[in-house]
Amino acid sequence: MDRISTDILVSGGGVAGLTAAAAFASAGFSVICADPAPPVTERDAAGADQRTTAFLQPSIPVLEAAGLWSRLEPHAAPLQIMRIIDAGGPVAEPRVIKDFDAADISDQPFGWNLPNWLLRREMVARLAELPGVTFLPGVATTNLFTREGEALVTLSDGRRVAARLVVAADGRNSPMRQAAGIPVKTIRYGQKALAFATTHPVPHANVSTEIHRSGGPFTLVPLPDRDGRPSSAVVWMEKGPEVARLAALPVAEFEAAMNERSCGILGPLTLMSERTVWPIISQIAARMAGERLALIAEAAHVVPPIGAQGLNMSLADLRALIDLATATPADLGSRAMLDAYHRRRHLEVQARVTGIDALNRASMLAAPALRDFRAAGLNALYSLAPVRKTLMRVGLGVR
Repeated sequence: MDRISTDILVSGGGVAGLTAAAAFASAGFSVICADPAPPVTERDAAGADQRTTAFLQPSIPVLEAAGLWSRLEPHAAPLQIMRIIDAGGPVAEPRVIKDFDAADISDQPFGWNLPNWLLRREMVARLAELPGVTFLPGVATTNLFTREGEALVTLSDGRRVAARLVVAADGRNSPMRQAAGIPVKTIRYGQKALAFATTHPVPHANVSTEIHRSGGPFTLVPLPDRDGRPSSAVVWMEKGPEVARLAALPVAEFEAAMNERSCGILGPLTLMSERTVWPIISQIAARMAGERLALIAEAAHVVPPIGAQGLNMSLADLRALIDLATATPADLGSRAMLDAYHRRRHLEVQARVTGIDALNRASMLAAPALRDFRAAGLNALYSLAPVRKTLMRVGLGVR
């Protein structure tokens, strides 16, 4: 049985795992990154991830240090304004519109939005530039054995990897987390999300819009123009049976439904991609680390797609790990390093999971009286400038 040695094994080759591999390799560590599914890196290919990721301001230094931001920035759509619309009245039309403008707290946009398939394309290309990385697409991590000095990971092709640190970026059902026996707490909402891309006649003007009615938000996120027309990514959250019904509609009927739900704020939306369906849960691991193992991204925490928090929490995990690893490279993967990582991240992760859970429950309200209460609360919070600015800073993850 072949045995390979490396400083770090990254289990998982999604956006978080690829970023971690590039970041650690750029910091001078040897890295192996394994993922059971080869990345889909073309927009219209079967299986392409039509979701988007908004990188908020604090995530950009992580991407810069990994050598990724110079590749991503030319394709990114800035997010200058976060607009919240309450459309919870008797008919689906805006009744409260509030803009949270990044200019109130910063000279930079809140963040920059990119499609996930493009992120994978550019991140895989970056890994190919780095001599310290071995990328193994189509290879899964299947077993984990740890001892004080190293971790031994078995791969699906029969090879074994000896690593000083295993970084689990292998999703909400993380095999590495399960192998380490770290439990999770999961909250289910009975929701799913439809993700797809659209074009529309009205420019989005770099405004990301969440429209609240019932079942969950309908979110329009700016994308670069497509075929000469303004374009936005959409995440439409609803109860599971309703999502199944919407996903099965013929295109013309689906476009009619999404245009009603969008309240026509960007004019008629035209579907420009496949519709993909994603389950919505909240989840948090009991610990961020085990022996020779660090959990990041959805292996550690899962939140509904509200406020662009998910991947930015993941990159905050990575930032903490990189800081600890580079401060004392000799202690990479040690108990002291991983205990420090858990202390640095777990309380903040708990707070954000709790906060986003509350926002999602508010977005799901169906009773008219409760929807009226939600609209009144939005009005009240927005009207207090210090509160509004504090909420924006908290959302960004800055003081």
